[in-house]
Amino acid sequence: MNTPVRLNNFNLVRLLLALLVLLSHAPELIDGNRGREILTRMFGSLSFGELAVDGFFLLSGYLIMQSWQSQPQAWPFLKKRLLRIYPGFAIATLVCAFAVGPFAAEPETYFNGLNVAALFTNMVFLQKPAVPEVFAGLPYADINGSMWTISAEFTCYLSVLILGVAGALVRRRVWLTVAVLVIAVGATARLSGVPIPGMRLAMLFLSGGTYYLYRDKIRMHGGIAAGVAALVVLCMFSWRLSELAVTTFGGYALIYAASKRSELLSQFNRLPDVSYGVYLYGWPIQKLLIWTIPTISPWSLFALSASCALVAGTISWYLIEEPALRFKGPRIQVRHTVLP
Repeated sequence: MNTPVRLNNFNLVRLLLALLVLLSHAPELIDGNRGREILTRMFGSLSFGELAVDGFFLLSGYLIMQSWQSQPQAWPFLKKRLLRIYPGFAIATLVCAFAVGPFAAEPETYFNGLNVAALFTNMVFLQKPAVPEVFAGLPYADINGSMWTISAEFTCYLSVLILGVAGALVRRRVWLTVAVLVIAVGATARLSGVPIPGMRLAMLFLSGGTYYLYRDKIRMHGGIAAGVAALVVLCMFSWRLSELAVTTFGGYALIYAASKRSELLSQFNRLPDVSYGVYLYGWPIQKLLIWTIPTISPWSLFALSASCALVAGTISWYLIEEPALRFKGPRIQVRHTVLP
């Protein structure tokens, strides 16, 4: 019996966002600056990498709120989140530490300086791998600079869990109030030129969750999505307005594109969900290519790294992520009423 295909584009959109990160990082990891980063050159505000991370957190807020509302129970929710994040992250950490690291440094010196306790501590807390110096002489010598967002993502998951267990999500106005306050504070700080660390990602996640909770009130229409997308493009010329526009209007356009019912595009859901693996392995793959081919161009780097990251993401999905997700247990819908 064939499994029904989900008529949405969330997997496709997430993969495109992961590839945008690689596209953005390609010139920056070579040059050590954003002088050749495409979106930065066009607008002088956000990079494609920042825009992609914004998109990830908007979609995450929407989908994680959906996950909680479908089964508002602490342990099932937490178990699903742990199984989705940790196995792939842990293996990527070990690959970076024990495969990439020795190749990007003098092996004997590298292993003498490797603190295994610190490595595993960082793994538990979803931090970038703690390893000795690698890629000496190259810009951004981190072994995996993309991993910094994962702990922020998991913190957002925990916020949903805490609010849900406390009963605050039974009334969606509570979430809306928190979202409005955080976005107002974050926007004020951004407009003043002094952004608050961590506020940007919290704004995006809260905005995505709001779009889910009020999906019965928000009319999704292609014309509106095109209009707000155009408004976001105009705001991209301003560093101060760009993030606020992406958080609010951009959320509408992105969620419309991801949830649009399309028989053709939804066939992508038959393929493995490789976006997480592409994101986790994109940075070290790009660094290794620059390390071994110093004269590589940004476009060649993007093409080669995207191809390799897709392979790595597919391997991660079939060997690590999908087997781990089987431990979630049967999918049970335990919906409860969300009051105004």
